[in-house]
Amino acid sequence: MTDYKATLNLPETAFPMKAGLPTREPETLKRLNSIDLYQKIRDISRGRPQFVLHDGPPYANGSIHIGHAVNKILKDMITRSKTLSGFDAPYVPGWDCHGLPIEHKIETTHGKNLEPAKTRELSRAYAAEQIEGQKNDFVRLGVLGDWGNPYKTMNFQNEAGQLRALAKMTEQGYVFKGLKPVNWCFDCGSALAEAEVEYADKQSPTIDVGFPCAEPEKLAAAFGVESLSKPAQMVIWTTTPWTIPANQALNIHPEFNYALVDVGDRYLVLAEELVESCLKRYGREGQVIATTTGDTLELINFRHPFYDRLSPVYLADYVELGAGTGIVHSAPAYGEDDFYTCKRYGMVNDDILNPVQGNGVYVESLEFFGGQFIWKANPNVVAKLEEVDCLLAHEKVSHSYMHCWRHKTPVIYRATAQWFVGMDVQVQGETLRERALKAIEDTQFVPAWGKQRLHNMIAGRPDWCISRQRTWGVPIPFFLHKESGELHPRTIELVEQVAQRVEQQGIEAWFAMDASELLGEEAAQYDKINDTMDVWFDSGTTHWHVMRGSHPMGHETGPRADLYLEGSDQHRGWFHSSLLTGCAIDGHAPYKGLLTHGFVVDENGRKMSKSLGNVVAPQQVNDSLGADILRLWVASSDYSGEMAVSKVILQRSADAYRRIRNTARFLLANLSGFEPKVHMVAPDQMLDLDRWAVDRALVMQQEIIEAYDSYKFWNVYQKVHNFCVQELGGFYLDIIKDRQYTTGADSTARRSCQSALYHIAEALVRWIAPILAFTSEEIWQNLPGERGESVMLDTWYQGLTALPEGAALDRAFWDDVMQVKAAVNKELENQRNAKVIGGNLQAEVTLYAEASLAQRLALLGDELRFVLITSRADLAPLEQAGAEAVETELGGLKLAVAKSGNPKCGRCWHFLADVGSHPEHPEICGRCIENIEGQGEARQHA
Repeated sequence: MTDYKATLNLPETAFPMKAGLPTREPETLKRLNSIDLYQKIRDISRGRPQFVLHDGPPYANGSIHIGHAVNKILKDMITRSKTLSGFDAPYVPGWDCHGLPIEHKIETTHGKNLEPAKTRELSRAYAAEQIEGQKNDFVRLGVLGDWGNPYKTMNFQNEAGQLRALAKMTEQGYVFKGLKPVNWCFDCGSALAEAEVEYADKQSPTIDVGFPCAEPEKLAAAFGVESLSKPAQMVIWTTTPWTIPANQALNIHPEFNYALVDVGDRYLVLAEELVESCLKRYGREGQVIATTTGDTLELINFRHPFYDRLSPVYLADYVELGAGTGIVHSAPAYGEDDFYTCKRYGMVNDDILNPVQGNGVYVESLEFFGGQFIWKANPNVVAKLEEVDCLLAHEKVSHSYMHCWRHKTPVIYRATAQWFVGMDVQVQGETLRERALKAIEDTQFVPAWGKQRLHNMIAGRPDWCISRQRTWGVPIPFFLHKESGELHPRTIELVEQVAQRVEQQGIEAWFAMDASELLGEEAAQYDKINDTMDVWFDSGTTHWHVMRGSHPMGHETGPRADLYLEGSDQHRGWFHSSLLTGCAIDGHAPYKGLLTHGFVVDENGRKMSKSLGNVVAPQQVNDSLGADILRLWVASSDYSGEMAVSKVILQRSADAYRRIRNTARFLLANLSGFEPKVHMVAPDQMLDLDRWAVDRALVMQQEIIEAYDSYKFWNVYQKVHNFCVQELGGFYLDIIKDRQYTTGADSTARRSCQSALYHIAEALVRWIAPILAFTSEEIWQNLPGERGESVMLDTWYQGLTALPEGAALDRAFWDDVMQVKAAVNKELENQRNAKVIGGNLQAEVTLYAEASLAQRLALLGDELRFVLITSRADLAPLEQAGAEAVETELGGLKLAVAKSGNPKCGRCWHFLADVGSHPEHPEICGRCIENIEGQGEARQHA
């Protein structure tokens, strides 16, 4: 038996089927680093239109987690796709370096009694160490960026730039010092930003407290009764007994109805709607004597239950009837609504009682409770109320309460003297709130729901407290007059002088500086403050001190990023602070678009938790499956909501990856011996099927680029995967195997096919480059023809051509053929299962088609059998179909499949009548003989 294997064009490639990504990816990284790929991209991109994605800095503390990986991979897919689209799309990674978590880490490692300068020194070193670890992990994920020169908020130039941003906002009048209740953590010993507060269940004591009436005649008149024959109390309900010592007023709603209730030994004032529920809670019987509206009770004085002072009634719209008594006890130092209501009634800062110190302990001078920690004082306050006969009810309730996101401990509102950015300060006829809301309207949101979320947060937020009482942070370098408390008149000039020093020596320059160095003889009149800035101000001003400072980038119209991209929590964090500082400094948002991604959860929708054992660490995925599998999972996930991941889900991504890789390998293997400059067949000389395949790739490329431009990466994934599975694997590649393997090595039939495969491979490698960062480089290295060192040094492939207009075998024609082939495949599978045929090539099929379909299929002539991958294919009118013909899902088509009675060709495996007709080649068909020894078969369509 003759061995004809040497006469076949068998596929051959060095591109392995087994990916071995955990081993191969680091090798690819090493090669790309050796050529300084990122810098080469910058060099070739110079002069292109710019696309700026500004990096929201992760915090320089701890190893990266799966959320970090999602964030960085999304950013990388965008900058890569923009680069391929012909933009100059730099990516400067950054880190947030100051703040309490790092300072806390230094305290726990080295003790709490360190000198501030030593704390700053150790904090700076620790942050640098953490950045290196995180950087290596991000690089391992295949993220292209300026890793050799990232921005760090602790870099001297950035610290100085932040001071200048503060000066700009101060100069415009946005920054002021004020006493206001802010979120306060006893463990931090500092104010917290809104983004640093989370909510968790807490068990609290609830108390109903009666405040004795100090002006019974006025109370009687308000209720329209002659006089009060017994003591009267206005009753409040609260979950914070510890605030009672700081009570200074009682708040009621001006429009609610209030009742005077006789309960035997006293009168109680309660909201009329809540009388029944209150009396039930007190275990008392009572009778409503009279009612009145809240506005008639305004300014009537009541007495504090156990201190010798008055609590006047103030009207407040925030009072509700959902629970309690419809009356709110007002401690202006510990409640934002209380604070503003008391201020509205003329209370000045010096009048506000604030007995709780920064560590949560009452001042020693507070009668009854001095020196006690507030949570431990709760039962003592309750006991005191009971002692003075003002306690009407005492229970415990579990409710959602503010907690510090770092310490997981309860926080309070506490009035302190802090520096604020005013939301409603008028600057050039417009408030910061108004500017920010207007800027939101001018911003593109992906997904769209982010717009309303951010709008609501800005519309309702209080002034921004930007000061902290910490050591490791950028200072607020102000001097305050010791008598007047006013800022030095040369504050802006002085801040610039400080910034110049910080630029050379870091923030340490301010803390080490004596006031006289800047103020001279004036120093004795001024206090040098030591507050530091909220870290959200650090990152929120990076549009100023990075994009306009350490790493200039942006458009001719100014350093305004095209996109900010972060997790959904950043509507109250970085998106938020950047918006406010941008609007304050420049009058507009520092970004044109905001992209928000959801949080990562496990396959059951649960948060990642070590205790649950459901944590998926990116480092482990890199080591077991490879970074490209993680990147493919990110691309396939709809980031607009929660993103589910688990070992099972990642394994599905690995399966999808194999399909794409195997398709690429088929393309590369069948390009063996193909030199584009020598063997490329022009489009008008290609076979019809090959022209269609290239046209189909062109349509796919347009759709893929559109999906990248709209940040719908899951659409890219689906289109690429489906193209590999359906149009290529399920149709085109299956059909061309016969022609590719059996026709002459240098025949038009084969070179046409290879030309199509080359075009498709050139396009495919670019489609997947933003997602499969490593695999695309591996494919690129194995493609024939001259090319650069990396796929990322190129743009979308321009060699795809469309089918000519008016072609008989147009897109619609091939869509019909694909449907017919699918119907035939289904019946062939049935016949194989029934043991009628062994393989598809043993089949002879007759297509009974309605006239128009038959007419279209007839355009393929004898090559219809190559498309259907059968040894024979005949067309017949639909009405001639006999009982042996089976229905198909296509209207107007029936099929009949018969087993061929012809011998099998030992070379092409077709069952043909002329096998053995040539005495020198008794085992093969005439077609194969012609392809070996003659001019080669003529193929026109497929």
